[in-house]
Amino acid sequence: MEPSSLVLALEQNSEVLGKEPLVPFAILLVILLVVPILFERLRLPGIVGLVLSGLVLGPSGWNLFHTKSPMISLLSDIGLVYLMFVAGLEVDLELWRRRQSRALGFGCVSFTVPLLIGTLVGRFFHFGWNTSVLIGSLLTSYSLLAYPIINRLGVISNQAVTITIGATLFTDISALIVLAICIPAFQMGMSNIYQILSVLVWLIVYSIVILVGFDWAGREFFRRSGDDEGNKFVFVLLTVFLAAVVAQMIGIEKILGAFLAGLAVNEAVGEGPVKEKIVFVGSVLFIPIFFINLGLLIDLPGLVNSLFTLQLTSLIVIGLIASKFIAAWLAKVFYGYSWQEMLTMWSLSMPQVGTTLAATFVGYHTGLLSSAVLTSVVILMLVTATLGPLITSRTARALTTVSMTASVDANLPEPQVIETQNGNFTIVVPIYNPHTQQYLVEMAAMLARQAQGRIIPLTIATAAAQMDAPQLESTLQRSERLLAKATSQSQALGVEASPLLRIDDASAPGISRAAREQKANLIVMGWGKRTGLRARLFGNVIDNVLWSSHCPVAVTRLVESPKKIQRILVPVENLITPTLQPVQFAQMLAEANQAQVTVLNVCDRRTSSSKIAWRRSQLALLVSKLALPNSPEVQIIAHENAAQAILQAARLYDLVVLPFIRNRTSPGGLALSDVTTQLASQLTCSIVMLGEPQRLQTGNITSVAPNTTTPV
Repeated sequence: MEPSSLVLALEQNSEVLGKEPLVPFAILLVILLVVPILFERLRLPGIVGLVLSGLVLGPSGWNLFHTKSPMISLLSDIGLVYLMFVAGLEVDLELWRRRQSRALGFGCVSFTVPLLIGTLVGRFFHFGWNTSVLIGSLLTSYSLLAYPIINRLGVISNQAVTITIGATLFTDISALIVLAICIPAFQMGMSNIYQILSVLVWLIVYSIVILVGFDWAGREFFRRSGDDEGNKFVFVLLTVFLAAVVAQMIGIEKILGAFLAGLAVNEAVGEGPVKEKIVFVGSVLFIPIFFINLGLLIDLPGLVNSLFTLQLTSLIVIGLIASKFIAAWLAKVFYGYSWQEMLTMWSLSMPQVGTTLAATFVGYHTGLLSSAVLTSVVILMLVTATLGPLITSRTARALTTVSMTASVDANLPEPQVIETQNGNFTIVVPIYNPHTQQYLVEMAAMLARQAQGRIIPLTIATAAAQMDAPQLESTLQRSERLLAKATSQSQALGVEASPLLRIDDASAPGISRAAREQKANLIVMGWGKRTGLRARLFGNVIDNVLWSSHCPVAVTRLVESPKKIQRILVPVENLITPTLQPVQFAQMLAEANQAQVTVLNVCDRRTSSSKIAWRRSQLALLVSKLALPNSPEVQIIAHENAAQAILQAARLYDLVVLPFIRNRTSPGGLALSDVTTQLASQLTCSIVMLGEPQRLQTGNITSVAPNTTTPV
C-alpha cells in the first residue's frame, strides 16, 4: 500500500472510530495498561509516556482523539480534581512539623526565586503582569518524583532531604493561592479592587471551613464507621468533590478546594487500606487520562514552526532549572549544608508535575495562558520529570555514607524484633488451600519448635447476613477437615497445635482479630500468583491483614518443602534505617533446619574497595544488634542494578526473605517500580515476604508488593 493510501485509510478509520464512544475509551484503557510499563522499563516516569501518547493520538498526531470530546473532557476534569486531592493527601504533615522552621525557610526561597524569574520571563515576552505572575507561580511548586529513590537509599532522615519534602506544603499552597487570585483578577479586571478583595475574603473563609470543618467531620466519621472501608471510601470521595463544587460556586478554583480537602482529611485517613484504595482508583484511571488530555492540547507544529514558542520554552526550562538551583544554594548558605546535600535538594525540587500542570491547565482554559505557554510548561514537565530523578539517583548516593556515619555516631535505638522471649511463642497459620497447607504448616512448625512455642491453625468461615444454614454448615465442615489435617500434621512434626475455627463476616478481619486474641507473635500466610482488578480495587486478604495486624506477617511462596531449605538470602537495601526483622526470621528458620543465612547489600558499582569494606563492617554491626546465637554471613556487591544483582545471587539459594517495602508515591501514584516488586515477580526460588506491623511504619506510604498477592 502506498504511503498516501495508508494516510487516507488512517484518516477514514479515525473518523469512523470517533463516532463510537466505546472505541476511544477502549484505546484509553490500552494506553493506561501498556504505556506506563514500557516507559518505566526505559527508566522514565510513566507520565512522560502518557503525555506523549496524547500528543501522538491527538490533533498534532493521528487525530484519533479530539480535545473537545465530552468523554475525555469529563474524565480529565475528574482526574484534575483527583490529582490535586491526592497531592494534599500525600503531604507529609509529620515531616513538616518536625522541621517546620527550616522547611518554611526553604519553601519561601524555593517559591520566591522561581516566582521572580518566571515573572521576568513573562514580561520579557510582553505578557501582561497578571499572566507573567501566573507563569512565575507555575515554576514555584514541585513534585517528589524521586521519593522512591531517596527512600530506597535511606537518606530521608537527612535534614536537607527532610526540609525539601516538608517545603512542598508551602510551595503548593502558595502556588494555588496565586492562581486563585490571578484568575479572578483577569476575569474582573485589575482595576476592580473591591471584587478582588471580596474574593480574598471568601478564600480565607473557605479555607478555614474546609481545613477545620472537614478535618473534624473526617475524624468523627472514621471513628463512628468502625471497619466499614466502603463507607469511608465514599465519604472521602464526597469530601473532595463537595469541596470542588463549593469552590466553584463562590468563585474559587476547584483545584485549590481539592488540595485543601486532601489536607483536611490527611490525618483522618492516615495510612491504611482506605488511603491505598483512594490513591489506586485515581492513579490507574482518572489521573492518567488527565495527562493524556494534556498531550492532546500540545501544539507540536506551533512549537516546531514558531520561533516565539521555541524561545519561550527554552527560557522557561532554563529559568526553572536555574531558579531551583539558586534556591538550593541559598539554603546551603543559610543552613550550612554540603554541596551534595544542596544538589540533592535542587534535583528533588526540580520536577514540575502535579500542581504545575493542574494550574497550567486551569489558566489555559480560562484564557489567561496561551497555547504557547501550555506547550512550554508541558515540555518543562517532560524535561524536569526525567532530569530530576536522574540527578537525584546520583547525588543522593553520596549522602548515604554521611548518613550512615551519623547514624552510628548517634547510637540508634535497638531494632524492632520478633518477640520470642515471652515463653509462649505463638504462630497463627491461616489455612484455606489444602494443596499449599502442608508447606505452610511445616514452616510454622519449624519456627515454633525452634522457639519452643506452638502453632494455631486457623480457618475463617465467612458468614454473610444472607447466608442460609446449609451454606454455613458446608463451610464449617470444610474448615473442620482442613483443621483436622493441620493438627495431625503438626503432631507428626512434634509441635503443639491449637486449631481454631472462627466465624466472621470477612477473612482479613477474622485473621487479625484471632491473632490479637491469641496474642500471636507471628502470622504465616500463603501467597498465590493470581491477580485481578477486584483485588487491586478493594484489596485482598493479605493487604488487609498487613494493614491491621499487631504482629509481623510472613507471606510465603514455597516451591519445595521448608525442610529442604539449606541456604537463605536476605537482601538489605537500606543500611541507615534497615528493616532487620527479615534477618531475624531467616536466622530462626536456619537454626531449625541447620541452614546458612547470607545478608546481602548492593552498592553502586563505582564504590571503592575501602568503602565496600566499610559498608560490610557497618552491616555486620547492624546485624549484631539482633544478638543472634549464630551470626549470618555478610556480603556487599557492587552493581549498577540492585534488582539484577540480587537475582543473580539468588540462583545459589533455596529461599529469599524480603521485607514488604512501602513507598510513598508521587501524586497520581505513577512512581518507578520498587526493587522488592521486581524481585517478587522474577525470583524462581521460594520467597518469604515479611511485613512489619503497621504501627512501625512511618511517613507517607502506599503498598507495593501486597497488591499482587492472593491468599492460598
